[in-house]
Amino acid sequence: MLATALSDPLDDRATHLARMTRFADALDSKFRIPGTPFRFGWDSVLGLLPGVGDAASATMAFGLVAYAASLGIRFSLVARMAFNVAVDLVVGSIPLVGDIFDFAFKANRRNVALLRREWRMDDA
Repeated sequence: MLATALSDPLDDRATHLARMTRFADALDSKFRIPGTPFRFGWDSVLGLLPGVGDAASATMAFGLVAYAASLGIRFSLVARMAFNVAVDLVVGSIPLVGDIFDFAFKANRRNVALLRREWRMDDA
């Protein structure tokens, strides 16, 4: 209890951001196509399973948004993050086109970048 009271809020943000970044990377860029700079994650892999895969990856992505919301970020940012996931779900569910879109859009990494900018923890 005392450790929580004395902890630095920026350290907590960094911890949450690191956790969310690891999760987003697993979903969007865990694997690399050998010999290329192209990366993909479990979202793209699951997207190959019609219907069920897109629903599973969207559930995980919305979990990331819910986690961000639980940290008290602005509603407008939560809404933008949810919109990114919804776009990924809708377009990603289109056969073939959706698979290519999933490979390029990376909604989870976009959402972590939004949160990073919100907390002004970007590298710039």
